[in-house]
Order: sequence, then C-alpha cells, then structure tokens
Amino acid sequence: MPAPSPSGPGGALSTTILVTDLAWPEGPTVLDDGRVVFVETYRSHLSVYTPGVGVERFAFTGGGPNATALGAAGELYVAQNGGVVGPWRAEETRPPSIQRVDDSGKVEILITEVEGLALQAPNDLAFGPDGRLYFTDPGRYDPVARPDPGRVFAVGPDGRGEVLEDGPPTYPNGIVVEADGSVVWVESYTGAVKRWRSGKVETLASVNERNTVLYGLAVDSDGNLYVAGAASGGLHILDPAGSLVGFLEVGANPTNCAFAGDRLYVTDGGHSGESATPHLIGALWQVEVGSPGVPPFRGSL
Repeated sequence: MPAPSPSGPGGALSTTILVTDLAWPEGPTVLDDGRVVFVETYRSHLSVYTPGVGVERFAFTGGGPNATALGAAGELYVAQNGGVVGPWRAEETRPPSIQRVDDSGKVEILITEVEGLALQAPNDLAFGPDGRLYFTDPGRYDPVARPDPGRVFAVGPDGRGEVLEDGPPTYPNGIVVEADGSVVWVESYTGAVKRWRSGKVETLASVNERNTVLYGLAVDSDGNLYVAGAASGGLHILDPAGSLVGFLEVGANPTNCAFAGDRLYVTDGGHSGESATPHLIGALWQVEVGSPGVPPFRGSL
C-alpha cells in the first residue's frame, strides 16, 4: 500500500499493512528476536507477528488484555482490564490486574491492588529506569456516565507501590517513559497529555484536533511523542515541549504504537463503535519513519 504524506517530523518513508482481521489490537511490544506481540482484547489473548510467517496466538490471558510491556528477562507484563469494555463481556473474565506471561505462554496474576486501592481496569504500562512499572488505571470506558476516578500507579520490584495521580474520571490511557525517566500519559476524555517529573504532574499539551480520542503513544530519539488518536486516522506528533508539530496518517482507528529502530508498529482497531459483538476488522501496520525510537526501559516484578 502506498504511504500517505504526513506533515512534520517523523514523516513516513513507507507504510504497510502486516496483518488484518484482528479483534481490537492494542499495546504492541517488539521482542528481542524482532517478533511483535500485541493484545487482541476481544479475543482475550496476546498475538505475535513473525516477519515472513504471519500472526498466531502467543498466550491466552482471559478477560480483556489492553497492553504489553517487555521485562528484563524477556517476560511480558500485561494490563488486564478484567473483560468488560462497554457492552462487551469476555467469555472468561479475570480480576482487573497486572499479569505476567513467560515465553511458554504461562500467565499469572501479579497485582490486583496498590496501596489499598483495588485496580479498576488497567489500560497501559511501561517500565522506568528505576525498575518500577508505571501503569494507568482509568476504570470503565463510559463517555456518558464517567463514574470511575482516573489513576496512575507505580510499582517497584519489591512490590511496594505509589499513586502518582488519583484524579477525576478523565480516563488516563496510554503511558510511556521518556529517556530522562519522566513519565508521560494521555487522557482520553480531555485530550490532555500529562508529564510526571520530579514528583510533580504537569499538563504538557491538549490535543483535540480531528475529534480524536487519545490512546497509546511512543517516543522517538529526539523526544517527539507519537500519540495514537482513535477515530483520527493517524498519530499526532508532539515535540518535547508539547507543541503539535505534525500528523502521521496511518490506519482507520489507531490505538497504540511501538518503535523498532526507525520502524513504527501501529495497532489499528479498525472502527470506533462499541458492540457486544464487535467487528473483527483491526490491523497491524508497519511505518518507516526515518528516525529511531527510544528503546523502552525494562524491569522485572
């Protein structure tokens, strides 16, 4: 497929659909051997794409997996929402939790609460240079009622946790850790991009173009943030100061992205409508952007 012509930094050199017919893919992670693992929320499992081979199931997590992060020993950590997304219900629900998956596909539940707060529906996660796992916990996705507080947590290898933010129901979604250890996340309901640095939270930007709903994000070696805008048809590109400097057209309903060198893997839900029986029309894209990403930090819990 020919590449669209984006504006701003990180312009696409080529754009390719790798996989189609996916069941709401999100949270891609590039393994050490070059394979790409991502969740299929509505199939309650992790899938893996192998270049030249195709896609297959990697592990059955049950519930509704939302995102993955690679651990220090090659294990995967999964944000598990429990199996409730809008009107959809998983055939086998799980406690809202952080799960760990080894290379054989064995799944175990690690975290169900932090500092006495039961997890509501973890959404995205990333390790920091301090070895802690940072993750968002927005609760239910309900644009009308919005009943659940929006929380962001950090948990260390010793199991001790911290609440970075316990705010109103703004739906904190994608999260990433920058090269200097600062933690950045987005809010779906408000379009805010927030940064936690030196113990303080600041609003870095507000993205409301193209009627977008902010999902996941990745950071390149220049500090630019590539933010997936569900329903926008692409990724909003912000510079390190939070200014909107470009838009990369890719997919119909981008949900998240991850770098592998100067390649950007983008998960695409394919549609934004909610249904008890969702359409299985998601895709995985590969975009050559010409600038490398920041390798994600890795840790183990």
